[in-house]
Amino acid sequence: MSSLSKKHGLLAILLCGVIGMFAGLGTHTFTYAQGLSYFSNDPLACVNCHVMREHFDGWLKSPHHAVATCNDCHTPTGFFAKYYSKAENGFWHSKGFTLQDYHEPIMIRQVNSAVLQQNCVNCHHQIIDGINTHAGNARQMLDCVHCHREVGHGPVR
Repeated sequence: MSSLSKKHGLLAILLCGVIGMFAGLGTHTFTYAQGLSYFSNDPLACVNCHVMREHFDGWLKSPHHAVATCNDCHTPTGFFAKYYSKAENGFWHSKGFTLQDYHEPIMIRQVNSAVLQQNCVNCHHQIIDGINTHAGNARQMLDCVHCHREVGHGPVR
């Protein structure tokens, strides 16, 4: 066997080892973090991370508890948009919690804030039609959460 073949064989074994290590670590992390639960609509999935406990407890006391889950407010409508958003947020949440580099208290990202605003408007369109004079113009439209911050999560202290 030539030295070139031996190098390729060694490289292949090393590559398989690295891939196997990442696959094993990823599988363990996904299992430990109850990854499949995030595909559900169950709000308990959100409290798999201790950082969300206060928000979950606030939601239990909120007016929206009986009519909306986390996904109803925090993910876009439509199958692909919803699961793309879940995957993107899952990546950033995993990164933040693994590296412990997230803001405390946890803060909503701008893209998620826009989704939240759109979902408020979608659910409450009959109530806000008279005051939503800039529909479709995000810069001029009223921000629901600005005045109604405690509606979705109750008093978060």
